[in-house]
Amino acid sequence: MSQKIEGNSPTQATLRTSTVNTKAASGASEDGKTNAVGATAATDSLRLTGEASGLQSLQRELAAAPAVDSNRVESVRSALQSGSYQINPDVIANRMMQMDQQLSA
Repeated sequence: MSQKIEGNSPTQATLRTSTVNTKAASGASEDGKTNAVGATAATDSLRLTGEASGLQSLQRELAAAPAVDSNRVESVRSALQSGSYQINPDVIANRMMQMDQQLSA
């Protein structure tokens, strides 16, 4: 249906159609009462591939592992306090480049 835009208000037929469509969309009957909408039974199924199962078990292992390696933290702390901690800028730069390549891939 098309209307000319002249500033006129919509006709009664247009208003009534809009009202009827609103009731139908909301599930309301003509007397204004709301009717329940029946749900359909779910028939979907899911089967994980071997790769997905492996990722799922890896996720469980990582979730169980501690977020911080306390032994590593303590060894670095001891080395820093004793002055024996060695910083290798080449190793740091290489690892930063590897991470950048992994993130951009």
